[in-house]
Amino acid sequence: MPIGSPHPSPVQASVESAFREEHGRLLASLVRRFGDLDLAEEVASEAVEAALVHWPAGGVPAMPGAWLLTTARRKAVDRLRRDQAYAARLAVLQVEAGRADSAPPADAGSGLPDDRLQMFFTCAHPALAAEDRTALTLRCLAGLTTPEVARAFLVPTATMAQRIVRAKKKIREARIPFRVPSADELPERLPGVLQVIYSIFTEGYAASSGPQLQRLDLAQEAIRLARILRHLMPAEREVVGLLGLMLLIHARREARTGSNGELVLLDDQDRGRWDHTMIEEGNDLVVSALAGGPPGPYGVQAAIAALHDEAADLATTDWPQIAALYDVLFQLTLSPVVALNRAVAVAMRDGPQAGLALLDELADEPPLRRYHPYPAARADLLHQLGRLPEAATAYREALDLAGTEPERDHLRRRLKTVLSSGPDDGAGT
Repeated sequence: MPIGSPHPSPVQASVESAFREEHGRLLASLVRRFGDLDLAEEVASEAVEAALVHWPAGGVPAMPGAWLLTTARRKAVDRLRRDQAYAARLAVLQVEAGRADSAPPADAGSGLPDDRLQMFFTCAHPALAAEDRTALTLRCLAGLTTPEVARAFLVPTATMAQRIVRAKKKIREARIPFRVPSADELPERLPGVLQVIYSIFTEGYAASSGPQLQRLDLAQEAIRLARILRHLMPAEREVVGLLGLMLLIHARREARTGSNGELVLLDDQDRGRWDHTMIEEGNDLVVSALAGGPPGPYGVQAAIAALHDEAADLATTDWPQIAALYDVLFQLTLSPVVALNRAVAVAMRDGPQAGLALLDELADEPPLRRYHPYPAARADLLHQLGRLPEAATAYREALDLAGTEPERDHLRRRLKTVLSSGPDDGAGT
C-alpha cells in the first residue's frame, strides 16, 4: 500500500488524506460491527487498496470516509462467508461480548457518543499492561504510525511494534470483549484514555517526523475528544485539566511557525497572534481543575501553560512559580521529560549553570537518549556559558535525533551560530 510514499499522485494523496482523517472512525466502526481488531485492520487496508484502483477512474467520492467504510464492511462480510471457521470464532466472541454487556452502560440513554472514544475505553481494559493498551490505542485507533507511537513512549520502533503485537494477542487469547464499559469501570480506565488523547495532541503539536512542525488535524481531534469526555464525565478534574492544558498550548499554534514553516520559539513568538479566546477558556478550566482537592498531573501542567500564556514576554514570565509547579509535577509523575522541563525552568530562574547541573544528572536516563530536546537544551545552556565546543557537540547530537525539517533547520542555525562565535575543536563530528 503506497500510503506515505514521498511523491504520491493526486489520487494517492486523496486516499492518504481520507485514510488519515477517517482511520480511527473506520476501525472503531468495523470493530464495533465485527468484534475483531485484526479483521478490521485487514479489511480497512483492503478498502484503501480498492480506492487506489477505483478512484482514478470514477473520481474521488464526495464522502471518501463513507466509501472506505462501506467497502471495508463488504470485504469483511465476504471474508466471513468464505471462512466459516473464522466466522464461528467471531460469533463466539460476539456472544461473550453480549453477556459481558448485560450491565448498564455509562449512559443508558446514549452511551459514549463517539465510536473512537468507546474504543479508547475498550482498549484501556485492565487485563492489558498499561503501556501495551495505550500503544495499541494510539496505533490502531488514533491513526499514529508505529514510529510515532514509539516516539511518544521514547522507545525504539522495534520495541513498540512488539508491544502492539503483544496487546493484540492478549485481546485474542483472553477474549476481551469490545464493548462500552459500565459506569463503575470508567474511572479505572480513565487515566489510560487521557494519556492516549494527550499523546494524540502531542503528535499534533510537535510532529515526530515529516516536513511540517505541527499536524493541526491531530491536535484539533484530541481537543474534540476531550470535550466529549468532559461532557461525559464533568466531575473528573483531570479531564478538565487535560482540556485546559491542550487549549492553552493550542492557542499559540499560529505563532509557532513563520511564513515559511520555520520553528519560532516561545520567546520569539508574536503573542498578538495567540488565540486569546481559547486562552480565556483554558484559564477558566485551570481554576476548575485545581479546585476541590490535591491537583493531578494534567491540572498542574495546565497551570504551567497558563503562566506562560499570561506573561507579556519571556522576561516577565513567572519562572519561580513555573519551577515550583514542575517540582510538584515531578513528584506526581517521576517522568524524565518533566525533570528536563524543570531543569530548563530552573535555568531561567537561577541561571544556566544551575539548569545545566540538573540536566547532567539526567544523562543516564535511557528515554532522554532518544529525545532531541534533551541535547538541544544542554546545547543552549552550554552556549550561554561560552562552552562552545561542547555546545556544538550537543547541537549535533540533537540534530541527529530531531524528526521534522523545521526542527532540524532550527538546530542547524543554532549550530552555525556557535561555530561562528569561536573556534570549534571538531568534537562530535
